[in-house]
Amino acid sequence: MAFRWKNNLKYENVTPENIWLNRRQILAGATAGAIMAPNFLAAQSLEPTAYEDITSYNNFYEFGTGKGDPAKYAHTLVTDGWEVKIDGMVDNPGTYSLQQLTEGLTEEERIYRFRCVEAWSMIVPWNGFELKDILDKAGVQSGAKYVAFETANRPDEMPGVRFRTLDWPYREGLRLDEAMHPLTMMATGIYGKPIPNQNGAPIRLVVPWKYGFKSIKSIVRITLTDEQPFTSWSDANAREYGFYSNVNPNVDHPRWSQATERTIGGGLFAKRIPTLMFNGYEAEVASLYEGMDLAKFI
Repeated sequence: MAFRWKNNLKYENVTPENIWLNRRQILAGATAGAIMAPNFLAAQSLEPTAYEDITSYNNFYEFGTGKGDPAKYAHTLVTDGWEVKIDGMVDNPGTYSLQQLTEGLTEEERIYRFRCVEAWSMIVPWNGFELKDILDKAGVQSGAKYVAFETANRPDEMPGVRFRTLDWPYREGLRLDEAMHPLTMMATGIYGKPIPNQNGAPIRLVVPWKYGFKSIKSIVRITLTDEQPFTSWSDANAREYGFYSNVNPNVDHPRWSQATERTIGGGLFAKRIPTLMFNGYEAEVASLYEGMDLAKFI
């Protein structure tokens, strides 16, 4: 039987739901640039915060560049009848409903996992399933090397795409071995509930050893290709956003150090802790990059 990732955390290790969703207090205590990648150690000493701040601070430029814009405007996104087109170098191209994507998966495969989210120091339990399950269903052809993803582009429902903030639609990509790794998942829920629109409903990518902008939201297309795909943030600013975007404390961001991070809720003067290589998943994923210059391939 194929290897499936096994969770080694307990539920008490999970960032409390209200803390994960509360982002206003984060910026009250630290600048956005000071908050680095999430890891398990950083999430275990958090104190609960007010539930009223839930889903108030998000990055989802399709609804605006302000951190409060997604929560304010994302209700306009219609997710009923959502479909995902799978094409490119696959044996079974087509347009699949969410039900079809998970059809035939066992209860174990429709996993409830602890995961990290965005580029924040916390742990989040995601509901979802391995991306590999979708790719196996599509039948990846032998020449495929990369997986490209595309977000919905609906100006009538997503007011942010009326502005040329990025080259819409939003696009991301992974190398095929990254995409097939058992840690890489398609998330459809959080804390046993459907994902809120502002967090990427109804289906989004979660790659826990990479920075949050690799976790593309509201996916409508998955394409298998033999060429490295276009990625929106690398196109917008290649100096700061590389294709791989792995958490690497040894390579500074052009505007700040990534060697340490602050835990959420600790305030501006909270003690910084070391950022973990590959976000704490080094043992699981380092072999994917063996022999690569990780300072060059950021």
